[in-house]
Amino acid sequence: MKQTILIIEDDATFGTMLQKWCCRNGFDAELCSDVLSAQTTLGNKTVDLVLTDLRLPDGDGILLLHWMRDMNMDTPVIVMTSYGEIQSAVAAMKLGAEDFLEKPMNPAILKEKIEQALSLKTVETKPAKQVKQNTDGMVMGKSAVARQMYDHIQRVAPTRMSVLIIGESGTGKEYAARMIHENSSRRSKPFIAVDCGSLSRELAPSELFGHMKGSFTSAIEDKTGVFVQADGGTVFLDEVGNLSYDVQIQLLRALQEQKVRPVGSVKDIKVDVRILAATNENLEEAIAEGRFREDLYHRLNEFSLFIPPIRDRKGDIEIFANEFLRQANEELDKKIEGFSPEAMALLEKHHWSGNLRELRNTVRRLVLFASKNQITPDEIPAFSLQPVHEDLALQPDNEREQIESVLRKTRGNKTLAAQLLKIDRKTLYNKMHLYGIKL
Repeated sequence: MKQTILIIEDDATFGTMLQKWCCRNGFDAELCSDVLSAQTTLGNKTVDLVLTDLRLPDGDGILLLHWMRDMNMDTPVIVMTSYGEIQSAVAAMKLGAEDFLEKPMNPAILKEKIEQALSLKTVETKPAKQVKQNTDGMVMGKSAVARQMYDHIQRVAPTRMSVLIIGESGTGKEYAARMIHENSSRRSKPFIAVDCGSLSRELAPSELFGHMKGSFTSAIEDKTGVFVQADGGTVFLDEVGNLSYDVQIQLLRALQEQKVRPVGSVKDIKVDVRILAATNENLEEAIAEGRFREDLYHRLNEFSLFIPPIRDRKGDIEIFANEFLRQANEELDKKIEGFSPEAMALLEKHHWSGNLRELRNTVRRLVLFASKNQITPDEIPAFSLQPVHEDLALQPDNEREQIESVLRKTRGNKTLAAQLLKIDRKTLYNKMHLYGIKL
């Protein structure tokens, strides 16, 4: 029996073209031009997938997703966006959209995304397994957006899809990647995380793909690269947008051909790895500016997983704060019993721009200096929940010169440079982009 796709598109010509394309590719297709008619169709017919434009005459795709969620509909949704609507697409994914496609669409990518969404729907109809936690002991949140995130992890983990994990700094992107690995058939094989922001242009190929003795001055012995080390398992590329353009080309080849060539070698090595990548950068902007390859982006983004910021996870702050308190008690040999309701209310009101990382560090400081058996509001002002200014070590009149000087001293190691400048990596990347600093 053919699967049915509901197309919601107010451009009649484009909508009809999509409908005919779906029929040629083995699907039944319904076409609606607005939110109201789409709601009627969804209420009266069985639909396997919704393909909707963001901008519609009587609302938008976000409104439709709200309605579908209220009606407890679990039909997968793919959102079609125009250039510059990426933030709206991310908002759609927060509400449960499986993926988004940017217009004009590549037919091959469209077909691939549709088949992926439908295959995930098939996985979902099987008896659900409990998402397996990895061994770091971190608890799982229980908010609606957290449950949705875990559901997406459970659905994509058993597949071979590359996953692009999107989220702000400190939201736990590596933790999500480990959960995907632990819930996959590769769980008994290596999971190797690579901080792409710490790789210099010169050493990145060697770190990822290995090198042969004598291939460059400091190559005093053969080195096995990350891809070979992780054979059969998973490679997690954190802050993938920081890879140089040359390394992006090599990475694309490794993904396409499933083989790598160590620096200085004339032979390829066959590898079987699954790639999970993460970014807090807008890669679409990087593509438009020529800093990131579009073909690599599509290879990495076979499935998008959005990690919501902690401020949007109502009810989870208390869960994580109590877990971080337990960890801090153990680490610092303290016996703080918990937070008073008033203290917890202060934590829940804070913006947490640093997300779980900031919350964990704050709780550790509170436990370290706590003078009572319970943390109360009067304990909190000493640590100030207002974010510390990130640029204390930088003088505005010569920021560029300082950054360039430190990068030279660290030989392009951006993680070390950020530490010396007393700013976080994201701030350093933003300032490098602002001043046009290239390594």
